Amino acid sequence: MDMFPLWNSLRVAVLSSVIVFFLGIFAAFYVSRLNRVAKGIVDVFLTLPLVLPPTVIGYFLLVTVGARRPLGMFFSEFGIQFVMTWYGGVLAAVVIAFPLMYRTARGAFESFDETLAYAGKTLGLSNSYIFWRIRMPYCRQGILAGLVLAFARALGEFGATVMLIGYTPGRTATISTTVYHLWRIGDDSGAFRWVMINLAISAVVLLAVNMLERKNRRAVIR
Repeated sequence: MDMFPLWNSLRVAVLSSVIVFFLGIFAAFYVSRLNRVAKGIVDVFLTLPLVLPPTVIGYFLLVTVGARRPLGMFFSEFGIQFVMTWYGGVLAAVVIAFPLMYRTARGAFESFDETLAYAGKTLGLSNSYIFWRIRMPYCRQGILAGLVLAFARALGEFGATVMLIGYTPGRTATISTTVYHLWRIGDDSGAFRWVMINLAISAVVLLAVNMLERKNRRAVIR
C-alpha cells in the first residue's frame, strides 16, 4: 500500500495550519479592533472562502497563480510553482482553512477583558508582551479550537486541491483525492481503507484536544 497520500496530506495539513495560525490570529486581532462598518466590510472579504464552493476557490487560484498568470510567473522566477505541485495543495488548504481560524480567533479576542491589557500597560508592559503573555493565554481555548478546525479542514480538503494540483500518484496525491480516484476506478476496498485512515487521524486529533482542555480546566481549578 502506497503511503504517499498519507505523508503528503499530513505535510500539507501541518504546514498550512502553521501558516493559518499566524495569519488567522493577527487578522482576527486587528479586525476585532476596527469600528463596526470597517469590521463588517473586512469580515465579508476574509470569510468568503467559507461560503464559496471549493471548486470556485480552486478556479480563482488557477487564474491567480497559474503558470501563465503574472503572479504565477513571478513565483516561477524563484522556482516556486503552485499548479500540479504539493505547494499548491498548501496554498489551497490555507485559503480554505483560514476563515475557520480567523472567525474562531476573532470571537475569542472580542471576549477578552480589555481591563487586563490596560492594567498591564500601567505596569509598563509592552504591547507585544501583553499580546503573547496575557491576551493569547486568556484566549487559548478559542484559538486552539480554531487551529484544530483549520487542521481538520486542511486534511480533508478536496475541491480546491483537485482543481489546483490534480491527482498524480507519488507527487500530488492526498488522502481525499486518492479516495476519489479509487472510487472512480471501482476500488471500493482501497477507498474504504483511506477513509478509515482519515477518520483515525481526525479522532486522534480531537481526543488530544479534549485531553488538553481537561488538563487546562484542572489547572484553573487548582
